[in-house]
Amino acid sequence: MPMYKVRPFHGPGAVVRAEQLPGCMYRVPSLHRAAGPPQEEVDPSLQALESRQEEILKRLYELKSAVDGLSKMIQTPDADLDVTNIIQSDDCSPLPTNGADLDLMLGKDYGALKDIVINANPSLPPLSLLVLHSLLCERYKILSAVHTHSSVKSVPENLLKCFGEQTKKQPRHEYQLGFTLIWKDVPKPQMKFSIQTMCPIEGEGNIARFLFSLFGQKYNAVTSTLIDSWVDTAIFQLKEGSSKERGAVLRSMNAALGKTPWLVGNELSVADVVAWCVLQQTGSTNAAPANVQKWMKSCENLAPFSSVMKLLK
Repeated sequence: MPMYKVRPFHGPGAVVRAEQLPGCMYRVPSLHRAAGPPQEEVDPSLQALESRQEEILKRLYELKSAVDGLSKMIQTPDADLDVTNIIQSDDCSPLPTNGADLDLMLGKDYGALKDIVINANPSLPPLSLLVLHSLLCERYKILSAVHTHSSVKSVPENLLKCFGEQTKKQPRHEYQLGFTLIWKDVPKPQMKFSIQTMCPIEGEGNIARFLFSLFGQKYNAVTSTLIDSWVDTAIFQLKEGSSKERGAVLRSMNAALGKTPWLVGNELSVADVVAWCVLQQTGSTNAAPANVQKWMKSCENLAPFSSVMKLLK
């Protein structure tokens, strides 16, 4: 017995029977066409914006490549100094009459005074650092202080007042630089600028280089090398060398000062400061040749040098 009947779709003779389609739906135009309508023209402002975006992306890519290249150059621990500006300069620039930008040289630290802390042994005071402190005071507002560490039993009165007395006490934030000298039992002078992140700089010559760089002078590669050479010669041969080595250094200084008024060129440099102070410490002033004697008088005519001479009396 059949369950239900289904009308056949094929009539006699396999003819497909037409069925009435429902008429309640709506017609939708066909989306498939052989050829679409012509495209509308692109807005010129949109094209300009796209071109600008592509140019910006190109420049960003170039900057990224440059930064990547520089990052590979500073991976070594001793690559702390960017000498690009030094090499580009051909001549020695004189000391600037106005203070250089300390934020540019030392980094900007909001809400904190830039502090330089130096440990030195009072038995052998670093005279060059005292001269440089006086020179820096002529160009910056410096908050100076002298302290004594517990490792030192006594310090002469003149060393405790080596920075003089600041008559005008101002709020700490009004100063540009802090300069603190601590008399401590150390084998050689030590300096820290950034207490938390910076490794100490050791040696009077190295500290003197750092302090003199705060004047913002620029040298070419040859001049910079000559200055460094004179600083090392003064420390290692004139100060710590034998009498024969000292004589050779004095002759070299006499020859150099016969050509220029200062050891390197026509302007005062850190080489002059260190060499003059070493001659004072070693007592070699009387045995100095004529040109060296004349140069020493030129140094002593400057107030920072003459103020340090008072400490030697």
